[in-house]
Amino acid sequence: MRRRGVTVILGALITALLAAGVMVAPMPYVVLKPGPTVDTLGSDNGTEVIQVTKGETSESAGQLRLTTVNVQSQVELVQAIRSWLSDSDAVVPRELIYPPDQSEKQVQEQNAQEWKQSQSSAETVALRELGYPVLTYVAKVTPGGAADGVLRADDVITAVDGTPITNRAQVIELVRAKPAGSTLTVAYDRGGQPGTARITSKADEADGTPRIGVEIDTKQPNPYEIEIDLDKIGGPSAGLMFALGIIDKMRAEDLTGGKVIAGTGTITDNGDVGPIGGIPQKLVGAKKASAELFLVPKENCAEALRNAVPGLPMAEVATVDDALAAIQAFTSGNDPKPCSAS
Repeated sequence: MRRRGVTVILGALITALLAAGVMVAPMPYVVLKPGPTVDTLGSDNGTEVIQVTKGETSESAGQLRLTTVNVQSQVELVQAIRSWLSDSDAVVPRELIYPPDQSEKQVQEQNAQEWKQSQSSAETVALRELGYPVLTYVAKVTPGGAADGVLRADDVITAVDGTPITNRAQVIELVRAKPAGSTLTVAYDRGGQPGTARITSKADEADGTPRIGVEIDTKQPNPYEIEIDLDKIGGPSAGLMFALGIIDKMRAEDLTGGKVIAGTGTITDNGDVGPIGGIPQKLVGAKKASAELFLVPKENCAEALRNAVPGLPMAEVATVDDALAAIQAFTSGNDPKPCSAS
């Protein structure tokens, strides 16, 4: 009996130790939690988030808050169970956040690059909204190329075959849309004087691609210097709120109407708003920050509706113009376009 008793005690002890080991062993999951929100019109750690020099800025009575998600990358069983039972957290497979072929450091570096790109696109969109268009211009003319002697460096290309040019990619697409040897009508501005040229494309010697023999780039002349000082967050999802923040700071009128407006969404140079991850957690974070309206990317609306937070209305936005219209409607006492599941 004494041997049997010792065996039972040892078995129980081993079982307890194994259970304890399982409870603290790392799991192949990460936990998404509501992260902090930041007012793009305000300050973070005593420093203005959006700093505009060489130009006048205005003060707003309300707030435009970007929203974030905290990622807990090291998860034990107890933490996973607690988060599974939470209304605000999400437990997701680790590879969704950290792909197997990338280290955590590589993911963080990519997030930092996307963060910077979102700021650049936000600035481009905001300045265009404020009346400073993006210009596509000739950076260099290839000697002996189709445009040699016709176009010059610094010519601003305004149209190709009657299609207005709003970005650099359009020029390439329109030239390649016709076979080599086709004649295109290129409208341009040279030193403030408009002109047109007839240019016959040539086939590239290497791959036969139609070309007109120019290197093109973009510029956006404006009198401002804009800097965004917020380096503790990564990823592209703050682009929309940065663009709105720049617009509000540089316009005399108060875009917010004294309201607290939160939102999320990537943004392109053309002003298109794209989907993001972690919308349930961002809605919770916005509500905690006393947001009165949440701007949701159109492609996230179905998920947002499934995770709606009581007392937080949501507006569907696909472009920065949609966002401005939604804010205008809301601050005027009207209902902005709501999220739809379709």
